[in-house]
Amino acid sequence: MAVFSTLLKSLVTKSILPKNGVSAAKITSSLLRLNSPVAIQVLRQMSGHRTIAIKPSRWQWNRFKDLVHFYTMLGVIPSALVILYVNLFIGPAKLAEIPEGYVPESHEFHSHPITRWLVKNVHKSYQQEYENMCHHIYEEEYKQKLRLAEKRVKQKMLENQDTQAYYYQPVSSRYQKFVREVDEKTLRESTGFN
Repeated sequence: MAVFSTLLKSLVTKSILPKNGVSAAKITSSLLRLNSPVAIQVLRQMSGHRTIAIKPSRWQWNRFKDLVHFYTMLGVIPSALVILYVNLFIGPAKLAEIPEGYVPESHEFHSHPITRWLVKNVHKSYQQEYENMCHHIYEEEYKQKLRLAEKRVKQKMLENQDTQAYYYQPVSSRYQKFVREVDEKTLRESTGFN
């Protein structure tokens, strides 16, 4: 039955069905004969050895491309709109006289608004970098003085040799309270007092 419906579909597409007084019995009988040109034509239509080529899936690659395009556009489109707005409606700064008593900040010396915003909110000013460097130099000098004092203490300990220990080893008292409680607990358990 399925073969017959397929034949009828092919006949409808090729318009071989009865026209102008030709009987349907004549067409059907010619279809059932194997040597008739209509049957050969139908068989030729159904015998196109179409196969599915087995190949690796491209789903991951397509998904990766989709995500790259999505996140690129997620950043590119808003950035382009902001840059377009700033360049069209705000524009570069113009030089003007500085009013009396006004001290301009370092970010106000740049002409483009996006550069001014980046210098003001993202980058450190020259004064901040200078003060950070001064603090770093102070810390290093302080460490150097501590090392020098420790070296002098070790040298005196070696000269006099009147200490109980050969060298001083710094001890952290961070866990001292915990260690004392554990020692007292073990002492109570060993003596039998609760």
